[in-house]
Amino acid sequence: MLRRTKIVATLGPASSDQKVLERMILAGVDVVRMNFSHGTAKDHVAHVEKVRAAAAACGRVIGILADLQGPKIRVGKLENDKIILKQGDTFILDAEWTGLGNQERVGLDYKELPKDVSKGSVLLLNDGMLEFDVIEVKGAQVICKVVCGGVLSNNKGINRKGGGLTAPALTDKDREDIKTAALIKADYLAISFPRSADDMKLARKLMHEAGGKSLLMAKIERAEAIPVLDEIIDASDAIMVARGDLSVEVGDAVVPGLQKRMIRMARAKNKLVITATQMMESMITNPIPTRAEVSDVANAVLDGTDAVMLSAETAVGDYPIETIMSMARICVNAESEVEDISSSHRLQTKFSRIDQAIAMSALYAASHFSVKAIVALTQSGSTPLWLSRVNAGVPIFALTPIESTLSKVTLFSGVHPIAFNTTSKIPSVELCAAEDELVRLGLVQDGDMIVMTIGEAVGQAGHTNTMKVVRVGDHHKL
Repeated sequence: MLRRTKIVATLGPASSDQKVLERMILAGVDVVRMNFSHGTAKDHVAHVEKVRAAAAACGRVIGILADLQGPKIRVGKLENDKIILKQGDTFILDAEWTGLGNQERVGLDYKELPKDVSKGSVLLLNDGMLEFDVIEVKGAQVICKVVCGGVLSNNKGINRKGGGLTAPALTDKDREDIKTAALIKADYLAISFPRSADDMKLARKLMHEAGGKSLLMAKIERAEAIPVLDEIIDASDAIMVARGDLSVEVGDAVVPGLQKRMIRMARAKNKLVITATQMMESMITNPIPTRAEVSDVANAVLDGTDAVMLSAETAVGDYPIETIMSMARICVNAESEVEDISSSHRLQTKFSRIDQAIAMSALYAASHFSVKAIVALTQSGSTPLWLSRVNAGVPIFALTPIESTLSKVTLFSGVHPIAFNTTSKIPSVELCAAEDELVRLGLVQDGDMIVMTIGEAVGQAGHTNTMKVVRVGDHHKL
């Protein structure tokens, strides 16, 4: 429970059985990702019910991340499902072709491609495995020369090197799927391929119109997003370092540095961040990770990511449980190498909110005094969020009666949700009850020092104004 870095696992055929889900949760999953590229609204409702039933059976709170498909910038289907292209071949991407593709041409799901490219453009297909030079655009036909050949199969994605494809981030399908995300009360909604803050603002508007309260996550996977990262992060609650498409658009060598920069920027702005794509890819078919994968996950932890994500590894892989256990083990070991916060963290910052100043006070106390935990009695989850932006070196327990807050904080690094409700409106009584609950759960014991935060207006969001350093059990002696 006390692992700091959270694990996000994608649901799929390998992990849709409730018993498998229970084993995944016990192995260490904190948040389940629903990939809206697959399945119907009815399927998503049924899957979420299974996830929540499995979480209840395990006595855990599990967050739900709904991930929108985004624009389908893909080729169509091919005869015999695939072809082999060789270097030097001429191949046509044809927006008007309605038949099955062949050795000469293939149709397009993305009909605007001929308008987005010109002679000299470089197109990358199948996550960059194939590279085409555009030699001519003739009406609806994009005529290409194969630079790097290989296997092209049905529905593979297309990227333009350097970006520049104009497909809108939110398709008609995405707009309907936002309604489904609201229906299933998803904690997070991931927006695929946003190019600007306006894309995120539109998604938030549509979510609110659908009656949902999901936090918005921008998947950073377009070259165009990089120059406006500040604005996109400001318009979002979280970001995902989506290294697959991003790597294809900006170049693989650029991504590690971008990953570090994005994590640093998100944390500085009090936003959450997931690191994703191919983290344990070999474990789709192997029971142990490669050394490179171990280093990749560990480095994301050392960079300060809130969470690391599994995609095909748990959706269709042969070893979903083993993969989660391996990832959890790597995270814990990497966390032992992370230095605790320095006492000078944000000392020069001016705070406009009392509750944020209280959160920083709690972190300062924890870094200068030997405490076992920070305990935040919270309604909205804002105080635990601020507490989680730096490594306090101790676990942070978020105690709340609000179900949506419990599941939301599952993604906050270092924060552990605890359902807690008392009838008292007196802060001192609430704090004593919270302390007793932590003892009952075996998370602290008499004599431990803990830092606690609460609002004098008990039960109201945004009113945290009190920080106390408490020795567990002392209130029983009074």
